Amino acid sequence: MNLIRVLIIILTSLTLHPQLLAAVAQPDSAALDQAINAHMQASGIVGMAAAIVVQKKVVWAKGYGFSDRDREVPFTPDTLMNVGSIAKPFLGVALMRAVREGKLSLDVDINRYLPFRVINPHHPKAKITLRQLATHTSSISDRTAVYARTYHYGRDSPESLAHFLKHYFATDGKNYSSDNFLTEKPGTQRVYSNIGAALAGYIVERAFNEPLNVYTRKHIFAPLDMSNSGWLMSEIDLAQHTKLYVSHNGHIIPIPLYGGTTYPDGGVRTSVLELSKFFIALLNDGEFNGVRILDAANAAEMQRFQFSADHHPENFPASEGNSGLFWRTKYNGALVGHGGNDPGIQTEMLSDRAREVGLILFMNTSLSGPEQQASHDIFETLWKQALALKQDTKQTFHAKSD
Repeated sequence: MNLIRVLIIILTSLTLHPQLLAAVAQPDSAALDQAINAHMQASGIVGMAAAIVVQKKVVWAKGYGFSDRDREVPFTPDTLMNVGSIAKPFLGVALMRAVREGKLSLDVDINRYLPFRVINPHHPKAKITLRQLATHTSSISDRTAVYARTYHYGRDSPESLAHFLKHYFATDGKNYSSDNFLTEKPGTQRVYSNIGAALAGYIVERAFNEPLNVYTRKHIFAPLDMSNSGWLMSEIDLAQHTKLYVSHNGHIIPIPLYGGTTYPDGGVRTSVLELSKFFIALLNDGEFNGVRILDAANAAEMQRFQFSADHHPENFPASEGNSGLFWRTKYNGALVGHGGNDPGIQTEMLSDRAREVGLILFMNTSLSGPEQQASHDIFETLWKQALALKQDTKQTFHAKSD
Protein backbone atom coordinates (compact mmCIF):
# COMPACT_ATOMS: atom_id res chain seq x y z
CA MET A 1 0.00 0.00 0.00
CA ASN A 2 1.48 3.38 -1.00
CA LEU A 3 1.91 6.38 1.28
CA ILE A 4 -0.86 8.43 -0.36
CA ARG A 5 -3.43 5.67 0.30
CA VAL A 6 -2.31 5.40 3.93
CA LEU A 7 -2.71 9.17 4.36
CA ILE A 8 -6.20 9.05 2.84
CA ILE A 9 -7.21 6.31 5.25
CA ILE A 10 -5.89 8.24 8.25
CA LEU A 11 -7.59 11.48 7.19
CA THR A 12 -10.94 9.91 6.38
CA SER A 13 -10.99 7.94 9.62
CA LEU A 14 -10.50 11.05 11.78
CA THR A 15 -14.08 11.86 12.69
CA LEU A 16 -14.82 15.15 14.42
CA HIS A 17 -18.21 15.48 16.10
CA PRO A 18 -18.73 19.01 17.45
CA GLN A 19 -21.60 17.88 19.68
CA LEU A 20 -19.33 15.38 21.41
CA LEU A 21 -15.76 16.68 21.22
CA ALA A 22 -14.63 19.10 23.91
CA ALA A 23 -12.75 22.24 22.89
CA VAL A 24 -9.25 21.38 24.06
CA ALA A 25 -5.83 21.63 22.50
CA GLN A 26 -4.97 18.49 20.54
CA PRO A 27 -1.40 17.17 20.98
CA ASP A 28 0.59 16.32 17.88
CA SER A 29 -0.76 12.94 16.83
CA ALA A 30 2.05 11.89 14.49
CA ALA A 31 3.87 9.80 17.10
CA LEU A 32 0.60 8.28 18.30
CA ASP A 33 -0.44 7.32 14.77
CA GLN A 34 2.97 5.84 14.06
CA ALA A 35 2.92 3.72 17.23
CA ILE A 36 -0.62 2.43 16.66
CA ASN A 37 -0.04 1.64 13.00
CA ALA A 38 3.17 -0.23 13.90
CA HIS A 39 1.35 -2.37 16.49
CA MET A 40 -1.47 -3.08 14.05
CA GLN A 41 0.87 -4.08 11.25
CA ALA A 42 3.01 -6.31 13.47
CA SER A 43 0.05 -8.16 14.98
CA GLY A 44 -2.34 -8.30 12.03
CA ILE A 45 -5.07 -6.06 13.47
CA VAL A 46 -7.19 -5.05 10.48
CA GLY A 47 -9.15 -2.13 11.94
CA MET A 48 -9.76 -0.25 15.15
CA ALA A 49 -11.15 2.95 16.59
CA ALA A 50 -10.92 4.66 19.93
CA ALA A 51 -12.34 7.59 21.87
CA ILE A 52 -10.85 9.40 24.84
CA VAL A 53 -13.09 10.92 27.50
CA VAL A 54 -11.79 13.66 29.79
CA GLN A 55 -13.97 15.22 32.47
CA LYS A 56 -17.00 13.45 30.95
CA LYS A 57 -16.51 14.79 27.42
CA VAL A 58 -15.10 13.12 24.33
CA VAL A 59 -11.93 15.05 23.54
CA TRP A 60 -10.44 12.78 20.87
CA ALA A 61 -11.76 10.06 18.57
CA LYS A 62 -10.13 8.38 15.62
CA GLY A 63 -10.15 5.25 13.50
CA TYR A 64 -7.31 3.28 11.94
CA GLY A 65 -7.13 0.59 9.29
CA PHE A 66 -10.14 -1.06 7.70
CA SER A 67 -13.61 -2.23 8.58
CA ASP A 68 -13.53 -4.17 5.30
CA ARG A 69 -10.00 -5.03 4.20
CA ASP A 70 -10.92 -6.32 0.74
CA ARG A 71 -12.91 -3.20 -0.16
CA GLU A 72 -10.53 -0.90 1.78
CA VAL A 73 -13.37 0.68 3.76
CA PRO A 74 -11.89 2.71 6.64
CA PHE A 75 -12.69 1.81 10.24
CA THR A 76 -13.98 5.02 11.87
CA PRO A 77 -15.41 6.00 15.27
CA ASP A 78 -18.85 5.58 13.65
CA THR A 79 -18.24 2.00 12.48
CA LEU A 80 -20.60 -0.49 14.12
CA MET A 81 -19.26 -3.59 15.85
CA ASN A 82 -20.45 -6.18 18.35
CA VAL A 83 -18.77 -5.24 21.63
CA GLY A 84 -18.75 -8.54 23.52
CA SER A 85 -19.05 -8.26 27.28
CA ILE A 86 -19.30 -4.48 27.23
CA ALA A 87 -22.95 -5.41 26.75
CA LYS A 88 -23.06 -6.41 30.42
CA PRO A 89 -23.11 -2.82 31.75
CA PHE A 90 -26.19 -2.22 29.57
CA LEU A 91 -27.72 -5.22 31.31
CA GLY A 92 -26.57 -3.72 34.61
CA VAL A 93 -28.42 -0.47 33.93
CA ALA A 94 -31.61 -2.33 32.98
CA LEU A 95 -31.28 -4.45 36.14
CA MET A 96 -30.86 -1.40 38.37
CA ARG A 97 -33.85 0.30 36.73
CA ALA A 98 -35.93 -2.75 37.65
CA VAL A 99 -34.59 -2.57 41.20
CA ARG A 100 -35.46 1.14 41.39
CA GLU A 101 -39.01 0.39 40.26
CA GLY A 102 -39.40 -2.32 42.86
CA LYS A 103 -39.75 -5.07 40.27
CA LEU A 104 -36.61 -6.92 41.40
CA SER A 105 -34.49 -7.27 44.52
CA LEU A 106 -30.78 -7.97 44.38
CA ASP A 107 -30.62 -10.28 47.39
CA VAL A 108 -33.60 -12.61 47.24
CA ASP A 109 -33.60 -16.10 45.75
CA ILE A 110 -33.88 -15.72 41.96
CA ASN A 111 -36.36 -18.59 41.85
CA ARG A 112 -38.95 -16.03 42.96
CA TYR A 113 -38.71 -14.60 39.43
CA LEU A 114 -38.38 -17.73 37.29
CA PRO A 115 -40.77 -20.29 35.73
CA PHE A 116 -38.18 -23.04 36.30
CA ARG A 117 -35.92 -23.79 39.25
CA VAL A 118 -32.24 -22.84 39.38
CA ILE A 119 -30.53 -24.79 42.16
CA ASN A 120 -26.90 -25.74 42.56
CA PRO A 121 -27.20 -29.53 43.06
CA HIS A 122 -24.02 -29.53 45.16
CA HIS A 123 -25.66 -27.05 47.58
CA PRO A 124 -29.42 -27.48 47.13
CA LYS A 125 -30.36 -25.33 50.13
CA ALA A 126 -28.22 -22.33 49.12
CA LYS A 127 -29.99 -19.51 47.33
CA ILE A 128 -28.64 -17.79 44.22
CA THR A 129 -29.25 -14.04 43.96
CA LEU A 130 -29.13 -11.34 41.32
CA ARG A 131 -26.25 -9.71 43.17
CA GLN A 132 -24.32 -12.95 42.80
CA LEU A 133 -25.16 -13.16 39.09
CA ALA A 134 -23.99 -9.57 38.63
CA THR A 135 -20.69 -10.17 40.46
CA HIS A 136 -20.04 -13.62 38.94
CA THR A 137 -20.28 -15.35 42.32
CA SER A 138 -23.46 -17.36 41.63
CA SER A 139 -21.66 -20.74 41.21
CA ILE A 140 -23.15 -21.05 37.70
CA SER A 141 -20.60 -22.40 35.23
CA ASP A 142 -20.35 -21.95 31.45
CA ARG A 143 -20.10 -25.56 30.32
CA THR A 144 -17.94 -25.24 27.23
CA ALA A 145 -19.57 -27.96 25.15
CA VAL A 146 -22.95 -26.27 25.54
CA TYR A 147 -21.94 -22.63 25.51
CA ALA A 148 -20.00 -23.00 22.25
CA ARG A 149 -23.25 -23.92 20.51
CA THR A 150 -24.86 -20.58 21.45
CA TYR A 151 -22.90 -18.83 18.66
CA HIS A 152 -24.77 -18.80 15.35
CA TYR A 153 -22.63 -17.67 12.45
CA GLY A 154 -24.31 -15.68 9.70
CA ARG A 155 -27.56 -15.05 11.59
CA ASP A 156 -29.27 -14.20 14.82
CA SER A 157 -29.92 -17.12 17.14
CA PRO A 158 -32.83 -19.33 16.07
CA GLU A 159 -33.22 -20.49 19.69
CA SER A 160 -34.84 -18.20 22.22
CA LEU A 161 -33.09 -17.18 25.40
CA ALA A 162 -35.92 -18.63 27.49
CA HIS A 163 -35.73 -22.01 25.75
CA PHE A 164 -31.97 -22.26 26.16
CA LEU A 165 -32.01 -21.34 29.85
CA LYS A 166 -34.83 -23.72 30.70
CA HIS A 167 -32.94 -26.61 29.12
CA TYR A 168 -29.73 -25.60 30.88
CA PHE A 169 -31.16 -25.28 34.38
CA ALA A 170 -34.28 -27.45 34.62
CA THR A 171 -33.30 -30.95 35.78
CA ASP A 172 -35.19 -32.50 32.84
CA GLY A 173 -33.60 -30.14 30.31
CA LYS A 174 -31.60 -31.50 27.39
CA ASN A 175 -28.48 -29.56 28.48
CA TYR A 176 -28.83 -30.00 32.23
CA SER A 177 -25.87 -31.38 34.15
CA SER A 178 -24.46 -30.98 37.62
CA ASP A 179 -21.41 -29.65 35.75
CA ASN A 180 -23.44 -26.54 34.96
CA PHE A 181 -22.55 -25.49 38.51
CA LEU A 182 -19.38 -25.22 40.53
CA THR A 183 -18.96 -27.59 43.43
CA GLU A 184 -18.40 -24.57 45.67
CA LYS A 185 -21.30 -22.87 47.44
CA PRO A 186 -22.91 -19.82 45.79
CA GLY A 187 -21.23 -16.62 46.92
CA THR A 188 -17.89 -18.18 47.82
CA GLN A 189 -16.04 -18.11 44.46
CA ARG A 190 -15.79 -15.56 41.69
CA VAL A 191 -15.88 -17.45 38.39
CA TYR A 192 -16.92 -15.50 35.30
CA SER A 193 -20.20 -16.78 33.90
CA ASN A 194 -21.78 -15.61 30.66
CA ILE A 195 -24.72 -17.93 31.16
CA GLY A 196 -25.21 -16.43 34.61
CA ALA A 197 -25.36 -12.98 32.99
CA ALA A 198 -27.83 -14.28 30.40
CA LEU A 199 -29.99 -15.61 33.24
CA ALA A 200 -29.96 -12.16 34.85
CA GLY A 201 -31.01 -10.71 31.49
CA TYR A 202 -33.90 -13.14 31.28
CA ILE A 203 -35.03 -12.18 34.79
CA VAL A 204 -34.96 -8.51 33.73
CA GLU A 205 -37.03 -9.39 30.66
CA ARG A 206 -39.64 -11.06 32.84
CA ALA A 207 -39.66 -8.12 35.24
CA PHE A 208 -40.44 -5.66 32.44
CA ASN A 209 -42.50 -8.12 30.41
CA GLU A 210 -40.56 -7.43 27.21
CA PRO A 211 -37.29 -8.59 25.63
CA LEU A 212 -34.13 -6.91 26.87
CA ASN A 213 -33.25 -5.64 23.39
CA VAL A 214 -36.63 -3.92 23.14
CA TYR A 215 -36.50 -2.46 26.65
CA THR A 216 -32.98 -1.08 26.27
CA ARG A 217 -33.80 0.41 22.87
CA LYS A 218 -36.64 2.38 24.47
CA HIS A 219 -34.93 3.37 27.72
CA ILE A 220 -31.20 3.55 26.90
CA PHE A 221 -30.47 3.72 23.17
CA ALA A 222 -33.26 6.12 22.18
CA PRO A 223 -32.83 8.62 25.05
CA LEU A 224 -29.07 8.76 24.41
CA ASP A 225 -29.59 9.14 20.64
CA MET A 226 -27.76 5.87 20.00
CA SER A 227 -29.84 5.53 16.85
CA ASN A 228 -27.51 3.09 15.07
CA SER A 229 -27.09 0.70 18.03
CA GLY A 230 -28.89 -2.55 18.75
CA TRP A 231 -28.47 -6.10 20.00
CA LEU A 232 -29.48 -8.30 17.07
CA MET A 233 -28.12 -8.38 13.54
CA SER A 234 -31.67 -7.75 12.34
CA GLU A 235 -31.85 -4.49 14.33
CA ILE A 236 -28.96 -2.63 12.75
CA ASP A 237 -27.67 -1.53 9.35
CA LEU A 238 -25.19 -4.27 8.53
CA ALA A 239 -23.70 -2.05 5.81
CA GLN A 240 -22.25 0.05 8.65
CA HIS A 241 -21.00 -3.01 10.56
CA THR A 242 -17.35 -3.97 10.40
CA LYS A 243 -16.20 -7.28 9.00
CA LEU A 244 -14.53 -9.53 11.58
CA TYR A 245 -11.12 -11.15 11.39
CA VAL A 246 -8.81 -13.57 13.16
CA SER A 247 -5.05 -13.04 13.04
CA HIS A 248 -3.14 -16.28 13.53
CA ASN A 249 0.46 -17.18 12.69
CA GLY A 250 0.79 -14.34 10.22
CA HIS A 251 -2.52 -15.10 8.48
CA ILE A 252 -5.56 -12.81 8.58
CA ILE A 253 -8.74 -14.85 8.28
CA PRO A 254 -12.18 -13.24 7.81
CA ILE A 255 -15.03 -14.81 9.79
CA PRO A 256 -18.81 -14.36 9.44
CA LEU A 257 -20.83 -12.13 11.74
CA TYR A 258 -22.79 -14.06 14.34
CA GLY A 259 -25.62 -13.86 16.82
CA GLY A 260 -25.78 -15.33 20.31
CA THR A 261 -28.52 -17.27 22.05
CA THR A 262 -27.36 -15.84 25.38
CA TYR A 263 -27.34 -12.35 23.89
CA PRO A 264 -27.59 -10.37 27.18
CA ASP A 265 -24.04 -11.49 27.94
CA GLY A 266 -22.48 -9.82 24.90
CA GLY A 267 -24.83 -8.92 22.06
CA VAL A 268 -24.74 -5.13 21.84
CA ARG A 269 -23.66 -3.68 18.48
CA THR A 270 -22.65 -0.03 18.52
CA SER A 271 -19.91 2.40 17.53
CA VAL A 272 -17.16 4.00 19.56
CA LEU A 273 -18.90 7.36 19.50
CA GLU A 274 -22.37 6.06 20.31
CA LEU A 275 -20.97 3.95 23.14
CA SER A 276 -19.23 7.04 24.52
CA LYS A 277 -22.64 8.54 25.35
CA PHE A 278 -23.54 5.52 27.47
CA PHE A 279 -20.10 5.48 29.08
CA ILE A 280 -20.27 9.16 29.99
CA ALA A 281 -23.73 8.65 31.48
CA LEU A 282 -22.32 5.99 33.81
CA LEU A 283 -19.36 8.17 34.73
CA ASN A 284 -21.78 11.04 35.39
CA ASP A 285 -24.09 9.28 37.88
CA GLY A 286 -26.48 8.06 35.20
CA GLU A 287 -26.87 11.24 33.13
CA PHE A 288 -25.62 12.40 29.72
CA ASN A 289 -26.36 15.88 28.33
CA GLY A 290 -29.41 16.29 30.54
CA VAL A 291 -30.75 12.81 29.75
CA ARG A 292 -30.92 10.42 32.68
CA ILE A 293 -30.87 6.65 32.06
CA LEU A 294 -30.44 5.73 35.73
CA ASP A 295 -30.95 7.62 38.96
CA ALA A 296 -27.80 8.60 40.84
CA ALA A 297 -28.33 6.23 43.77
CA ASN A 298 -28.66 3.14 41.60
CA ALA A 299 -25.84 4.24 39.31
CA ALA A 300 -23.68 4.47 42.43
CA GLU A 301 -24.76 1.03 43.63
CA MET A 302 -24.03 -0.50 40.23
CA GLN A 303 -20.47 0.87 40.33
CA ARG A 304 -19.86 0.42 44.05
CA PHE A 305 -17.19 -2.14 44.89
CA GLN A 306 -19.11 -5.10 46.23
CA PHE A 307 -16.17 -6.89 47.84
CA SER A 308 -14.47 -5.77 51.03
CA ALA A 309 -11.70 -7.11 53.22
CA ASP A 310 -14.32 -8.83 55.37
CA HIS A 311 -16.63 -9.96 52.58
CA HIS A 312 -15.12 -11.28 49.37
CA PRO A 313 -14.95 -14.51 47.35
CA GLU A 314 -12.34 -16.95 48.64
CA ASN A 315 -10.48 -16.86 45.31
CA PHE A 316 -10.75 -13.13 44.71
CA PRO A 317 -9.46 -10.96 47.57
CA ALA A 318 -10.56 -7.34 47.36
CA SER A 319 -6.91 -6.24 47.49
CA GLU A 320 -6.36 -7.75 44.02
CA GLY A 321 -9.38 -6.23 42.32
CA ASN A 322 -13.06 -5.71 42.79
CA SER A 323 -16.45 -5.88 41.16
CA GLY A 324 -19.50 -3.73 40.83
CA LEU A 325 -22.74 -5.06 39.35
CA PHE A 326 -21.78 -6.02 35.80
CA TRP A 327 -18.93 -3.55 36.34
CA ARG A 328 -15.38 -4.46 37.28
CA THR A 329 -11.81 -3.39 37.89
CA LYS A 330 -8.95 -4.10 35.51
CA TYR A 331 -5.23 -3.34 35.41
CA ASN A 332 -4.68 -4.40 39.03
CA GLY A 333 -7.65 -2.41 40.24
CA ALA A 334 -6.49 0.92 38.77
CA LEU A 335 -9.20 1.13 36.08
CA VAL A 336 -12.92 0.40 36.15
CA GLY A 337 -15.53 -0.43 33.54
CA HIS A 338 -15.72 -3.48 31.30
CA GLY A 339 -14.05 -5.13 28.33
CA GLY A 340 -15.08 -7.70 25.78
CA ASN A 341 -13.57 -10.58 23.82
CA ASP A 342 -15.39 -12.66 21.25
CA PRO A 343 -14.45 -14.16 17.89
CA GLY A 344 -13.13 -11.32 15.75
CA ILE A 345 -13.37 -8.60 18.39
CA GLN A 346 -11.50 -7.04 21.29
CA THR A 347 -12.97 -4.10 23.20
CA GLU A 348 -12.35 -1.98 26.28
CA MET A 349 -14.43 0.69 28.04
CA LEU A 350 -12.43 1.79 31.07
CA SER A 351 -11.88 4.86 33.23
CA ASP A 352 -9.68 5.77 36.13
CA ARG A 353 -11.28 5.30 39.53
CA ALA A 354 -11.80 9.07 39.88
CA ARG A 355 -13.85 8.97 36.64
CA GLU A 356 -11.81 11.84 35.21
CA VAL A 357 -10.30 9.98 32.24
CA GLY A 358 -11.84 7.25 30.13
CA LEU A 359 -10.95 5.24 27.04
CA ILE A 360 -13.07 3.23 24.62
CA LEU A 361 -11.24 0.92 22.22
CA PHE A 362 -12.64 -1.32 19.48
CA MET A 363 -10.60 -3.80 17.43
CA ASN A 364 -12.15 -5.99 14.73
CA THR A 365 -9.50 -8.70 14.94
CA SER A 366 -8.91 -11.56 17.37
CA LEU A 367 -5.29 -12.16 18.31
CA SER A 368 -3.57 -15.25 19.70
CA GLY A 369 -0.16 -16.16 21.01
CA PRO A 370 2.52 -13.47 21.32
CA GLU A 371 0.51 -11.16 19.05
CA GLN A 372 -2.00 -10.66 21.88
CA GLN A 373 0.45 -8.25 23.48
CA ALA A 374 -0.34 -5.73 20.74
CA SER A 375 -3.81 -5.04 22.11
CA HIS A 376 -2.34 -4.23 25.52
CA ASP A 377 0.35 -2.07 23.94
CA ILE A 378 -2.22 -0.12 21.95
CA PHE A 379 -4.37 0.40 25.03
CA GLU A 380 -1.41 1.66 27.04
CA THR A 381 -0.33 3.95 24.19
CA LEU A 382 -3.82 5.44 24.04
CA TRP A 383 -4.02 5.72 27.81
CA LYS A 384 -0.86 7.85 27.81
CA GLN A 385 -2.53 10.02 25.19
CA ALA A 386 -5.59 10.25 27.44
CA LEU A 387 -3.49 11.42 30.38
CA ALA A 388 -1.81 14.01 28.15
CA LEU A 389 -5.20 15.29 27.01
CA LYS A 390 -6.33 15.47 30.63
CA GLN A 391 -3.37 17.72 31.36
CA ASP A 392 -4.13 19.87 28.30
CA THR A 393 -7.73 20.19 29.44
CA LYS A 394 -6.61 21.42 32.85
CA GLN A 395 -4.23 23.92 31.28
CA THR A 396 -6.94 25.20 28.92
CA PHE A 397 -9.37 25.56 31.82
CA HIS A 398 -6.86 27.48 33.92
CA ALA A 399 -5.94 29.71 30.99
CA LYS A 400 -9.61 30.60 30.46
CA SER A 401 -10.06 31.17 34.20
CA ASP A 402 -7.06 33.50 34.29
